[in-house]
Amino acid sequence: MSVSLLDTRVPAVLVRTDRNPFHHGTLGAVRSLGRAGVDVHLIADVGGSPVRRSRFVRHLHPPPPLGAAPADIADALLRVAAQIARPAVLIPLDDASAVAVARARAELTPAYLLPQQPGALAERVADKAELAAVCATVGIPHPLTLIPDSATEAAAAAWRLGLPTVAKWSRPWLLPADSDLRSTVVVRSARQAGELFLRTEEAGSRLLLQAFLPSGPDLDWFCHGYADRTGTIHGGGAGRKLHAWPRGAGLTAVGHWTPNAQVRALAERGVGELGYRGIFDLDFRRCATTGDYHLLDFNPRPGAQFRLFTDTAGLDVIRAQHLDLTNRPMPEGAPRPGRAFVVENYAPLSALRPAPAGRELAWHAPDDLAPGWAMWALWTRHACRRLPARLRSAATAPAPTRVVRQAATPIPTDDEKASSC
Repeated sequence: MSVSLLDTRVPAVLVRTDRNPFHHGTLGAVRSLGRAGVDVHLIADVGGSPVRRSRFVRHLHPPPPLGAAPADIADALLRVAAQIARPAVLIPLDDASAVAVARARAELTPAYLLPQQPGALAERVADKAELAAVCATVGIPHPLTLIPDSATEAAAAAWRLGLPTVAKWSRPWLLPADSDLRSTVVVRSARQAGELFLRTEEAGSRLLLQAFLPSGPDLDWFCHGYADRTGTIHGGGAGRKLHAWPRGAGLTAVGHWTPNAQVRALAERGVGELGYRGIFDLDFRRCATTGDYHLLDFNPRPGAQFRLFTDTAGLDVIRAQHLDLTNRPMPEGAPRPGRAFVVENYAPLSALRPAPAGRELAWHAPDDLAPGWAMWALWTRHACRRLPARLRSAATAPAPTRVVRQAATPIPTDDEKASSC
């Protein structure tokens, strides 16, 4: 993309509260804007992260404290705005900051350029329990979801859905940083579901139980995009998750830009009917039995692999937001299907294989070498620290649980507050 297409007089502020040092999406956003000549301000904890080594990070600002409330995140953004002293494009990079920005929109808009997002929509779609109702409203398939009110109900719901089942915390960004709770876990017994419910107060949000859709080849898909002020989608596409970390249910370690009319149509329907504006990252899983694509997550911010969908004009969702909010025209680029995105520390062998249609690596870049080298040094230390615990876990792992399925899908009752679509 020609540097002149972006208004380089308008800086960008990227904010992330998550402390993960290996968040490669942050580096992708920094590079995307920095390469186009935009002055990049980053609010994040990158003290031990390879991201801080990027030559495209012009200004680093300390993040809000761990467990910060939305008001604290807004205060941090206003402090940075006072230092910049001119309007800037604001891009949240995780759910907690996206929710905080949405709540403080009226307070932030004098200093920041933001998409015209309706009300509390970003918070609603990010909430895993609310997403089930959203899917029902717009007619998008979603796994059968039960929201229990007690440990007894949680155990009954797990048996009702069939084992194994999936347990999720509705607002995973509220999980304590020092907790062993995970945002999503596969529950293999009714007792485990009940025990999880007892930790609801610690988790900070509701527990939901969801029908288990097995992973497998060609079943995991995602769709990224930026919905501009008119609702037109730019800078994204449909992609196939070839490898995940952790395997079967984690982030995209290897993704391919794979046109999929069904996934694209579902994304456009959801975004259009909700009136959503801004960057989105949707995760789908296809049911191997019915062929339906079920929406698992609606993330109101960039997905970590957003750079996969960079077209021939250099447009991606980050640049699309900057162009739209500064009233610049979108360049006319062509899609690049078949393009690959590889996260080297999670899929090192895939990073070495040929990629005929083109490939982007998450960490290594010829014009920004330092983060790639820093990542390998940091990842080696990280892996060595975790190896003893992984060996102990493997030695004590329980035997695989037999899958229990009922003859027919039960009809949810009102008192169980089931929602599905």
